[in-house]
Amino acid sequence: MTTDFWPTWLPLLNAILIGISGIFLLTGFYFIRRQQVAYHQRCMITATVFAALFLVVYVTRALLFETKLFAGEGLVRVAYLGILGSHMVLAVIVGPLVLVTIALALRRSFTRHRRLARITLPMWLYVVATGWIVYLMLHYLA
Repeated sequence: MTTDFWPTWLPLLNAILIGISGIFLLTGFYFIRRQQVAYHQRCMITATVFAALFLVVYVTRALLFETKLFAGEGLVRVAYLGILGSHMVLAVIVGPLVLVTIALALRRSFTRHRRLARITLPMWLYVVATGWIVYLMLHYLA
């Protein structure tokens, strides 16, 4: 296995990890809407684990390999940078929100957990979706 192999599949691995996280987020939301709390808890913990795995792979990749730059120009570049910028800002914000949301649930402070989860969930899903968009634009559009 050459070092050239790693940069080609690591971004896809990252996209898959965050995608799995998003699937478990939506599944967890489905279960809580049906008051199936145990399934909801399992899904949300699984979503968090896959997001953490994503973060480990992403940081490792960023430290070991060059960052791929977007080669598109004009309006496509503006769109890419807008999506990337909002993705990055919300990704930084959503991390601590997830941890606090989980901590509230573990402390059985469900009123506060629910209130914060209503903010955290859509932000997290946005980060997942825009992460995939950035991946596709970066690796297949330009």
